[in-house]
Amino acid sequence: MLVLSRRVGERLVIGDDIVVTVIEVRSDGVRLGIDAPRSVSVHRAEVLEAVTAANVAATDAATDAGDEAVESLRGLLNPTAPAAPAADPAPTDPAPTDPAPTDPAPTGDTAAAPTDAAAPAAPATPAPRATPVPRAPGRPGEHRPRR
Repeated sequence: MLVLSRRVGERLVIGDDIVVTVIEVRSDGVRLGIDAPRSVSVHRAEVLEAVTAANVAATDAATDAGDEAVESLRGLLNPTAPAAPAADPAPTDPAPTDPAPTDPAPTGDTAAAPTDAAAPAAPATPAPRATPVPRAPGRPGEHRPRR
């Protein structure tokens, strides 16, 4: 380890493109300024150690959770005991497949359309709103009242 003595404002050059400048000297510490290219990462040692420890803990937790997930999936692929069959729901009466007979030639002014079992039902229209939605002045399609 190289040990140097520097005064405020003096610099230390590392390599060709890293410059360390002594900014301030206090009784409890020294402030340094580091000028380095963006490709060089500069970290405080205590922060770097804390981040590394957190990453290791997160990796261990993810590995444990991943192992549990893998074992759960293996259990689904190779069940050790056959699963109990689900209870069958009560049989329901099938709907009649033949539509009700309709009158082929309607008489009078009220002609009813023949019913077809395969025709989809008409979509329900939403109920109208009880109160109108307030709009901000200046929206497209809205006029401002004159004063």
